[in-house]
Amino acid sequence: MMPAEWEPHSATWIAWPHNRADWPGKFPPIPWVYAEIVRKLLPHEKVRMLVNTAGDEAKVRRILSKAGALSADVQFFPIPTNRTWARDFGPVYVRQAPPGAMAIAGFRFTAWAKYPDFELDREVARRVADVTGRAFLPADFLGSPFVLEGGSIDVNGRGSLLTTEECLLDTDVQVRNPGATRADAEGVLARALGARNVLWLGRGIAGDDTHGHVDDLCRFIGPAAVVLCQEPDPADANHRTLEENREKLEGLRLEDGSRLEIARLPMPAPLFHSGQRLPASYANFYIANGTVLVPTFNDPMDRTALGIIADLFPGRSVVGIHAVDLVWGLGTLHCLTQQEPAE
Repeated sequence: MMPAEWEPHSATWIAWPHNRADWPGKFPPIPWVYAEIVRKLLPHEKVRMLVNTAGDEAKVRRILSKAGALSADVQFFPIPTNRTWARDFGPVYVRQAPPGAMAIAGFRFTAWAKYPDFELDREVARRVADVTGRAFLPADFLGSPFVLEGGSIDVNGRGSLLTTEECLLDTDVQVRNPGATRADAEGVLARALGARNVLWLGRGIAGDDTHGHVDDLCRFIGPAAVVLCQEPDPADANHRTLEENREKLEGLRLEDGSRLEIARLPMPAPLFHSGQRLPASYANFYIANGTVLVPTFNDPMDRTALGIIADLFPGRSVVGIHAVDLVWGLGTLHCLTQQEPAE
């Protein structure tokens, strides 16, 4: 079964940014944002960093050192990537049946069924399994690996999983698994992740390049509770989408038949760059040991969102990370991190 994100971690996996095309015209500050993320994680857990080459490692060490984010708890792995969105192509860990050792689920990555260059990213999870000695467990559909990105799912560690119909079931746009039905997807998620209860939401937020990732709109915050974004402005493109998802959530049940507790999280004001709406969302937070990192957007709602998340995670410090530049890459904190649960 896949553990919940708030359960203890051994480490956080991150892939160092190098693809300037992901942040056209805005790349220079991005490595420093990553360095700040590493700095905030290190008091709580190890960071396992993917770098393309040994030469890149030397450059990264210099940047981390200048940012006060270099220590023996940053471990480097020379595993090359096309991009740096480790949530989606990085190792998805599952706890095996007795003896309970961690393994890596063998999903396939196809660059969100949108981009042509993913030949390096699709090998990352298997290569991590090889270099760390973890079992790599096939997650197959009709004899081929099932396509799944880590940002398209969220779990409560008890058998329930959140996802969206737009991402996993759409048959016209960014189709991950042609021919797969709802029942097919649920079967794979049950076998690969122990998710015997799939909670289907509808569409994702405006500006989402992934076509419906759930980690921009709704997240588990406990075994029986979720936080869902809300947009009160009826003229905003997210208003109807989020209200429809609220209605769906209110009718869903957990693995034990109980109702979900639903907390509400605001959205920042719409954020655009070069005329393109960006997927700015406070729901793209990352839960680490002892802390929660939350994207902030120089928005009046930043303080409100940080306060709500602090109330939801009373045992953890809550830290805002400036993400106005980061989100131009069409993702923020949860998109670039992947947890490795403790044994």
